[in-house]
Amino acid sequence: MRLIDSHCHLNDPTFDGDIEEVINRAKANGVEYCIVIGYDVASSKKAIEMAERHSCIYATVGIHPEESKDTGEVELAEIERLTLHPKVVGIGEIGLDYYHIFSPKEKQKEMFIKQLELAKKVKLPVVVHSREAEPDTFEIIRKYAGTTTGVMHCFSGNLQMAQEYTKLGFYISISGVITFKKAETLKEVAKVIDIKDILIETDAPYLTPHPHRGKRNEPGYLPHIAEAVAKIKGLPLSQVALQTTQNTQKLFNFP
Repeated sequence: MRLIDSHCHLNDPTFDGDIEEVINRAKANGVEYCIVIGYDVASSKKAIEMAERHSCIYATVGIHPEESKDTGEVELAEIERLTLHPKVVGIGEIGLDYYHIFSPKEKQKEMFIKQLELAKKVKLPVVVHSREAEPDTFEIIRKYAGTTTGVMHCFSGNLQMAQEYTKLGFYISISGVITFKKAETLKEVAKVIDIKDILIETDAPYLTPHPHRGKRNEPGYLPHIAEAVAKIKGLPLSQVALQTTQNTQKLFNFP
């Protein structure tokens, strides 16, 4: 079984002390590649540095909506420069977060749009974070349909919204939340959305799947998510593993 963790934060400080062990455990559990996601300039650079050291790691670069308030043209120019690195496969994570509102909504929208424009310019897919902001997120993404593709990271919307995103050519990413007992809406999404439109992710160190809840999440737990998707969809685990791997490779354009 070959799997790709399409979204993790191995650049998070919680992994600084045992990153080699984390990577080895991932490989032992069939996770062949990890995409390490940037959320500001520093974490984007760290993701690239990790990708340089490890053949199994690729990176994305971008400014998370929570960091928008501290971001200007200097930071955006640096993100654009980082996209030139051969192991950078996407722009992200970018988007809108109205749950915490650490940055003003208008500033979040401004940064989201500017990074979508950057993705269009450099021809890279986007990794979109959307929390409690679906109408605004969708309205902005809709304007880039046909010119920019990407994935709705850690999808938390309803089935109708998932279907609207897939019509725009976006993938739906399923996280460890799918293993939670009360995640009925996400389970409906996973059941109905075509497996050709689904990616899987850990979002490590966050959203640890059952039966490891309460522990730090890591890519080695990705099989639990694949197994949950397979069970919900009534598909063989091997088919879910193969298709989600192919989907991730296609979106991020790496071998």
